[in-house]
Amino acid sequence: MVFKKVLRALGVGGPSVDTVLSNSRVHPGGVLTGEVRMVGGDADSDIDYVALSLVARVERSDDSVAPVEFDRAVVAGRFSLPAGQQRTIPFQLPVPWEAPLTEVFGTHLHGMALGLRTELAVAKAVDKGDLDPVQIVPLPSQEAVLGAFGQLGFRFKTADLEAGRIHGVPQQLPFFQEIEFYPPPHLARGITQVELTFVAEPQGMAVVLEADRRAGLFTSGGDVYGRFHVSHHDAERTDWRARIEEWLTQVAGRRGQSHGYQAHGHQSHGFHGGPGVGGIVAGAAAGIVGGMVLGEVFDEVGDFFGGDED
Repeated sequence: MVFKKVLRALGVGGPSVDTVLSNSRVHPGGVLTGEVRMVGGDADSDIDYVALSLVARVERSDDSVAPVEFDRAVVAGRFSLPAGQQRTIPFQLPVPWEAPLTEVFGTHLHGMALGLRTELAVAKAVDKGDLDPVQIVPLPSQEAVLGAFGQLGFRFKTADLEAGRIHGVPQQLPFFQEIEFYPPPHLARGITQVELTFVAEPQGMAVVLEADRRAGLFTSGGDVYGRFHVSHHDAERTDWRARIEEWLTQVAGRRGQSHGYQAHGHQSHGFHGGPGVGGIVAGAAAGIVGGMVLGEVFDEVGDFFGGDED
């Protein structure tokens, strides 16, 4: 995949840059590889640096949306680029484990926008150029959870990134992803929607669920949260279909009372319907394994959510 950018700060005749990705699809924790290919302009140039960054569109607490740079690496320091001369800079850019997913089972997640930006500084003028799209695909452990939603008949609604932090979950990035689903008919009487969040690290991940429960004769409405902690190895062997259905059935029928479980406080937003994940089956083996914590549920959203960060 190639995208071309001309150093606008220097106007016509400045150096040009092509960033070529060897792999535009990568897992969280993986490595993006490629080359930055430069061609000198009409005159010799002193390049201060060349940097690459991962940028995503993030929704803030005031409902505004802004690009956020969440990973950056300088791939070349100061050097001279003679007029018309070509130079190639190979790179390897590690992708954070918490990187949000943009593609699931070959389908782009509606609402996600993420790309690689090349930054070129010449004579103290900086050009950040455009974004080269990057697809972040699930880890096998994450596919196991997403496949369970499909097995249960959930339909994908949309995904977005929310500025802030999740209480009680170690988190490196200043935002988290929410993947939202419509519930299947057998759960729709008690639940209007379910949001799924992954917070991954090298050893495992947290799986955070937020269910919007309908008010009933014996149940109160509102957001209800659950949290699972599991290693990547165990996640691939967990019967997530049974686990998620058990939790959601419990959520739909539980009376309005707090059980002290801490979760992130977040207000839901409107979403546009999209293609379904329903019917897609992941290869998660049956069997509940040890080491997984099923969070208690609670009914009131407390002040558990950190402030916005740039």
